[in-house]
Amino acid sequence: MKRHYIIALLVLGFASCAPQKEQKTNQAVTSIASPAGDLSATPYLFTDTSNKTYLSWTEKTDSANLFKFSVLESGSWSKPKLITSGNTWFINWADYPMIAGQGNGNLIAHILNKSGESTYAYDVKMFSSTDNGEQWNHSFVLHDDGKQAEHGFVSLLPYGENIFVAWLDGRNTVMEGMENMAGHDGHHARLPDGQGAMSLRAAIIDYQGNKINEWELDNKTCDCCQTAAAITDNGPVVVYRDRSDEEIRDMSIVRWVDGEWTQPQTIYADNWKIAGCPVNGPRISANGNNLAVAWFGLVDNEAQVKVIFSNDGGASFGTPVRIDEGQPIGRVDIEMTDNGKAMVSWMEGTKIKAVKVSADGTKGEPIDIATSSEARSSGFPQMAKNGNDFIFAWTDDGDKKVKTASVKL
Repeated sequence: MKRHYIIALLVLGFASCAPQKEQKTNQAVTSIASPAGDLSATPYLFTDTSNKTYLSWTEKTDSANLFKFSVLESGSWSKPKLITSGNTWFINWADYPMIAGQGNGNLIAHILNKSGESTYAYDVKMFSSTDNGEQWNHSFVLHDDGKQAEHGFVSLLPYGENIFVAWLDGRNTVMEGMENMAGHDGHHARLPDGQGAMSLRAAIIDYQGNKINEWELDNKTCDCCQTAAAITDNGPVVVYRDRSDEEIRDMSIVRWVDGEWTQPQTIYADNWKIAGCPVNGPRISANGNNLAVAWFGLVDNEAQVKVIFSNDGGASFGTPVRIDEGQPIGRVDIEMTDNGKAMVSWMEGTKIKAVKVSADGTKGEPIDIATSSEARSSGFPQMAKNGNDFIFAWTDDGDKKVKTASVKL
């Protein structure tokens, strides 16, 4: 996505007060043969309520892009199934397609599809299946604003019998009749009537594409950092990189409580002032009303990856725990292991790493999952929990292929 991307080379030291470490454990990384073919990228992992883990990814051919998925069965990936193919997609290293399901045969997935001539005019196009992905019978566009603008950075979760979805929406960044200017000079300029900023929206939809409800959650957010969502006992919560009028871009949360959305609340004030998008969104995991959030930020010009916990559905948070080793580039993921503990993954330079962390600040021994690349083409490594295993997926920038592995809890 065309933005004032900030690419910094950071030489960083360890925090002076590192949290106490737990006793070292020997946790081996086991490679899993990947189902993805050559020229594959943009992996995504999702585990449903029946503890079935899905891997989705894209592949390039001479004539089209392919969107496929596979299911983890007895430690191996099933034969890939095709969700859809096309040659009008917007392929972005940080804004990857996703798949989600309820464990009852219902699946939903999305890609980004071009909506106009402008490079940055594209829609969130969704596909659904009711037979475990054998056929994808319904396709629809998530949003109905009709603007040739940017829509993406989706979060997708089952919610009751339906789907909860959140996304960044660029409908306010273009004026009527000026869609082809989106993403070009003046894109960030304020338009009349307070328009001009990227917004955060959410909706509940069914598997036929019917929209049950929709909301604007924040009318000014960072332009191209991933959103993340979780379902608590109270209802959905969404975390994202916010954007103040002073260009402070810290993490915020909005929560569904007693039938309405709360106002955006800063999770923790890093006070990172940056006149552009760092393309590094947060991730969240929930167990009941216990939450864990991981994110990347700069504090006094020092890059950091931190984790923070909440035991009241995100109404309040404890003290953040820094988990990086001094040279992080972010690209985080997180999964709760039990209440007050989580496994966090991130990139430390070219290494994909993971560590178990507790709300009280104790940390396990960091695990080296794989070596990747800091290039955009290496994408965002993914992690999902499957029983007592953590499943990892990433793009090997050298082989141009999605790879996978597991680690025992």
